[in-house]
Amino acid sequence: MTLDEFLEADHEEGWHYELIEGSLYVSPMANPPQDWTEGYVYDQLRNYSQKRPDVINHVTRKCRIFVPSPKGVTAPEPDIGAYCDYPNAPPQSWREVSPVLVVEVFDSNAEKDLQRNVELYEQVESIQEYWVFDLRSDPVNPVMHVSRRENDTWVKSEHSADDVYETDLLPGMQLPVSKKVSKGR
Repeated sequence: MTLDEFLEADHEEGWHYELIEGSLYVSPMANPPQDWTEGYVYDQLRNYSQKRPDVINHVTRKCRIFVPSPKGVTAPEPDIGAYCDYPNAPPQSWREVSPVLVVEVFDSNAEKDLQRNVELYEQVESIQEYWVFDLRSDPVNPVMHVSRRENDTWVKSEHSADDVYETDLLPGMQLPVSKKVSKGR
């Protein structure tokens, strides 16, 4: 499938579509626990970008990343993308920009986020970190998997729900891995 065919296709509501090596991949839309965690991480990154636009100046829940592939167009759509040097006016295409950080949240399909996407995002030089929030064991207390670029390879680490994640990529940011549920919420 070409990118134009993908973009022009009628997609059924309630499903998420990605073009990987010229093939269409379909997965269900986020369940409420995924949406909860995704919103929490997005808010944390957005707040950080407002305080530190010199580090990241754009965060979105709607992006597409173009990965070099001889097998066909590969354009995964992560749950969150964070950019540095994002232009002041929106680009005409996602091909014109590439994030420094991507985030996925999942509660079932581990292969896609913990294997396939790790390999894909490693090929994109701008991506310095890839965060995956795994909700399979406990949707309120995720496990955070981090792939961090170091000397052109990924260094991987895992963080429990009780951890506070810090990274040189985002100086001064302290991200509690889990958004604790408060009463009345």
